[in-house]
Amino acid sequence: MNTEKMHAVYLKGHGGFNQLEYTDQAAKPTPKTDEVLVRVLACGMNNTDINTRTGWYNPSVESGTADWMDAGEKTESNGMGGWSGDISFPRIQGMDVCGVIEAVGDGIVPERIGQRVVCDPYLHASGSENILDSLGLLGAEFDGGFAQYLCLPTVNALPVAQECRLKDSQLSTLPCSGGTAMNMLLLAGVGQGDRLLVTGASGGVGSFLVQIGSLLGAEVTAVASRDKHAQVMELGASSTIDRHVSDLATAALSAGSGGGYSVVADVVGGEAFPEYLDMLNRGGRYVVAGAIAGPMVQLDLRTLYLKNLSFFGSTIYSRETMPRLMEFANGNQLVPVVHQEYDLREICKAQEVFLKKKHVGNLVLIPPTG
Repeated sequence: MNTEKMHAVYLKGHGGFNQLEYTDQAAKPTPKTDEVLVRVLACGMNNTDINTRTGWYNPSVESGTADWMDAGEKTESNGMGGWSGDISFPRIQGMDVCGVIEAVGDGIVPERIGQRVVCDPYLHASGSENILDSLGLLGAEFDGGFAQYLCLPTVNALPVAQECRLKDSQLSTLPCSGGTAMNMLLLAGVGQGDRLLVTGASGGVGSFLVQIGSLLGAEVTAVASRDKHAQVMELGASSTIDRHVSDLATAALSAGSGGGYSVVADVVGGEAFPEYLDMLNRGGRYVVAGAIAGPMVQLDLRTLYLKNLSFFGSTIYSRETMPRLMEFANGNQLVPVVHQEYDLREICKAQEVFLKKKHVGNLVLIPPTG
């Protein structure tokens, strides 16, 4: 029995910051058959981590993530809502992991030891061909990267090419922020000639939607606060819109080359939802993976069927999502935006900054090295 200890942050239950407990006495995991032990070099932080902690996924919650202040008071059960099921506590969160393989379990060639890797956060049943047949998620059903070490199947540890120039902190933003964006755009079939509108373009997912959409050949219009427009343009947006504009649809239709959009990639939701549909061309595609401004929206079904629109909900990744994303990363075509790094002990401070939404890109936690 392994008695080695490590530093980690435990989530003790749904609720406020008091549910996060830092310890240097967590049990260091041991890799099982077909698993690898990854020493965490950096772990990105995202909405999923906070939404899980506060119980925002519970169907009873109707407010946006930034306005959800009850923090777990209504989530003693069904706290994960439409996910695969409630998680058990205590749990080590963190799905955005960059690390190095330190040990391997039975059945794994020892040559993998020493590889720098990015971790695919969705664990699938062995041999399953159903892309939605996920056993669970790092940081939810399985312990994640808010720790010095984690174990996961070897197929989920994706090698970083030697020629990749990205830093550990940048790579750690790929699994959730980059993966969510990649999956959204693949689901919606974004490609050459598309006019793409990206909401929440300055955030972790949004900044990747802008970059990847541009790499796929789309003309990207980014919605963000005016003070963040210059940074969003540097990521590849063709035009920008102030998210505080009084008439979003009119501003969007006149942005860039002008006219309607073939795709809206949305992570915001809320009251603007009907406007997103209004600006879509006939046959347009709407893909969503978040609801920062609120999950409850108004939908006129006539808009959906009379305009021949297609809707896509994106959570569990397709099998090609992370490999495609790693092609871009290993080819140095992506510039993941890291706003700031925090020591793992500063997780509460980092989440407070995250919730204010004043930053561009991602916040990253760094565990102790000793």
